[in-house]
Amino acid sequence: MLTRSPRRRPLSAGPLRSARWITIRTVILGVLLTTITSAVLLADLLPSNRVLLNQGDVSSDLILAPADLTYESKTRTITAQEAAAASVQEVFDPPDASVARQQEVRARQITDFIGSVRQDPHASAQDKQGWIASIPDLAMTPEIVNGILSLSEDDWQQVKEEILRVLTGAMQGEIRETQVIDVRRRLPTLMIYTLTDEEAAIVQVIAGGLVKPNTFFNAARTDEARQKAREATAPLTVTIRQGEAIVRVGDRITLAKIEALDAFGLRQQETHWPTIAGTIAFAAVVTILTMLVFAGIQPGFWAPRRVPTLTVVLIALFVILAKLMLTSSIGPVLAYLYPLPALSMLLATFFGPALGVAMGIMLGLVAAFVTGGSLEMTVYVMAGTVIGALALGRAERLKAFLWAGLAVALTNGAVIVIFGLLAQEQDWIELALQVPVGLIMGGLAASLALVAFLALGALLDIVTPFQLLELSRPTHPLFRQLLLKAPGTYHHAILVSNMAEEAAERIGADALLARVGAYYHDVGKTVQPFYFAENRVGDVNPHDRLDPRISAQVIISHIYDGLELAEKYRLPSAIRNFIPEHHGTGLTLAFYRLAVAAAANDGQEVQEDDFRYPGPKPQSRETALVMLADSCEARVRSAQPGSPEEIEHIVRETIDNKIAEGQLDECDLTLRDLEAIRAAFFDTLRGIFHPRVKYPEPVKVRGRYGQEIIR
Repeated sequence: MLTRSPRRRPLSAGPLRSARWITIRTVILGVLLTTITSAVLLADLLPSNRVLLNQGDVSSDLILAPADLTYESKTRTITAQEAAAASVQEVFDPPDASVARQQEVRARQITDFIGSVRQDPHASAQDKQGWIASIPDLAMTPEIVNGILSLSEDDWQQVKEEILRVLTGAMQGEIRETQVIDVRRRLPTLMIYTLTDEEAAIVQVIAGGLVKPNTFFNAARTDEARQKAREATAPLTVTIRQGEAIVRVGDRITLAKIEALDAFGLRQQETHWPTIAGTIAFAAVVTILTMLVFAGIQPGFWAPRRVPTLTVVLIALFVILAKLMLTSSIGPVLAYLYPLPALSMLLATFFGPALGVAMGIMLGLVAAFVTGGSLEMTVYVMAGTVIGALALGRAERLKAFLWAGLAVALTNGAVIVIFGLLAQEQDWIELALQVPVGLIMGGLAASLALVAFLALGALLDIVTPFQLLELSRPTHPLFRQLLLKAPGTYHHAILVSNMAEEAAERIGADALLARVGAYYHDVGKTVQPFYFAENRVGDVNPHDRLDPRISAQVIISHIYDGLELAEKYRLPSAIRNFIPEHHGTGLTLAFYRLAVAAAANDGQEVQEDDFRYPGPKPQSRETALVMLADSCEARVRSAQPGSPEEIEHIVRETIDNKIAEGQLDECDLTLRDLEAIRAAFFDTLRGIFHPRVKYPEPVKVRGRYGQEIIR
């Protein structure tokens, strides 16, 4: 006698939602993530309660240092560098000997010209005075000209020789542009004492007029020397104690005060709208790429409510951490502790390594933006996230977190060492401090990922490899109940799990999920096991006494019973989905045909809905595999084929029928996948339902001690 109502309400599609509501919720989450990311990145650009002071302003407030701080002062460093550059003397080229030779030649030409003028018998005194006075480069006064013309020939020859000798002596030393006047003033010290004052004046004018600079300023070498002086100047640091006045009331704001305010983060920059617009656009692009990556790598990710919401919250949290840790004024140590690999490892365990790597790269772009495009920090963050996700994978063993943490730690250390060696000047002390921090971050990221993995797995209703391994144990209460109450169904589930697992491995689906899902797909049969053929002993069929509609509803009821048991034993939704989806919306064909035959005699109409499973159709490759494996195993077991060809024909026909019925329309199996599935099912079933050798009938014989033996 039936103890349950054979008629149940249709099952809903479970995780399937209206496409409109999924789109709306996805857009809302995208806008939320864009808003949070923009707000975090714009924290230093938008107006706040900090002071708005610029150079030259007069402060109306007293601003005290909120904490002790030592910072490198660019203003003071630049001042010291310029002072060092200014102290470098100008660099001049060595004296040019050709200048002295040119001026000596010029002196001979002038004195020869004067000598010829003096001896010209046809020129008047006035002509001679004019010719001598017009000699270029010489300041010939009338007194000097008259003195030259009034000298005797012997005196003129002595003056001529003295001019050449004095000029030669004066031009032997280094003469700069600024030293010409001083050299001219020293000419009397080079003259012989026998000259008269008039003769000395003539030598002074002619030799002094021919004195020229013989060494010149070298701008390139001077700039080079000054630049070296700047580079040799060490950066200057400023230490401000907590409570010390940075700016007092009435102080005029200087660059040094602005620098101190900026070091403490107390000054608000003016709003720059193009920068704000670019930052918001960057946040929007990263968000869109993130959502497309999730949709492409993990189809159906945005359909549930809880999973995408909490994932967006986690991403936003790591964006905030990036701003806090990568731009901290505490120092570079905190930046190297940024545990972004924890997020990539967590996503890898839930959704696969590809998604973990992709999200690590997306947030690596945010880190690059936050650090102003620092190549070292960008490579440091991205390398750790990629290696962490790839090393951890789906984390089927607990020790995988240990190896992933070690891989991240070694990657961090390698990146820090590489960039330390590439630096223009190696700071071995700083490098020795940064490498251990990078190693510690690897262990920290793995620990955070493990804690979040254990805490969020149940909250997000995401089945983890650990859960699957626990559910696959024969000691699980529900699985053991299947063995004890419905042993035939238990053995059927084992065989279906082998078929589904083999097929999943061949098409790249989740083999462990397919196996465990197959274990529990028929647990509802434990409620009324004797109504199912595999659990009956003997030839008594309880359906012989029931109307086909009632029998169909009894068979269909194992779906509802299975879901109730799954809820009672808290099976994750990924496993619960196998219970309704492994039959899809197919018909209980045997009872439907009995009803149609009976209706043909009685003239009644048969409603297909009375014989149809509630669905939904398989939504994943794994549930589709269990549907196909369940049907193929049942048909092969029922047909008892006598050859491998018959097994192959049954498998192919069964799969083709499911395709024709549209049961595989909502999962992403390809034609290539279906061929691989057929081959996997055939290989598995051929090893189980192969033809048996017929042994001869046993006979009784006498043993060596007279006893009967059956052979």
